[in-house]
Amino acid sequence: MFTDRPTMKELVEAVREFLETKISPAVDKHTAFHTRVAINVLKIVEREIELGPGLEAQEHERLCRLLNHEGTLNELTKELCHKLRDGNIDNKDPAFADHLKKTAMGRLSIDNPKYSAYRKALETASS
Repeated sequence: MFTDRPTMKELVEAVREFLETKISPAVDKHTAFHTRVAINVLKIVEREIELGPGLEAQEHERLCRLLNHEGTLNELTKELCHKLRDGNIDNKDPAFADHLKKTAMGRLSIDNPKYSAYRKALETASS
């Protein structure tokens, strides 16, 4: 991991800005479309770098509370899936529903924060 500058986030941002300001306006429509796709991917990477570690830590903490023990995020997620499938977790449990909602909202905040259902949920939560 880099400890000096530029940071990984700064590098990704520089490439995205280059594509947005220099490449996209200078290419044909077909290439501009693919450039826009690349720009959107880089925006997801930027959000993942910024938000991902905190969201993973929160998800891990919720799973530890829900399952009453420690483990890696991957192990706990698999266990939750198995318990849900086997009927050992009540899918109507408010803690389970809260975990699913917060996990989904976290993923949307990275993948597509402009998604209308995500924005509506944020507005409802802040009301």
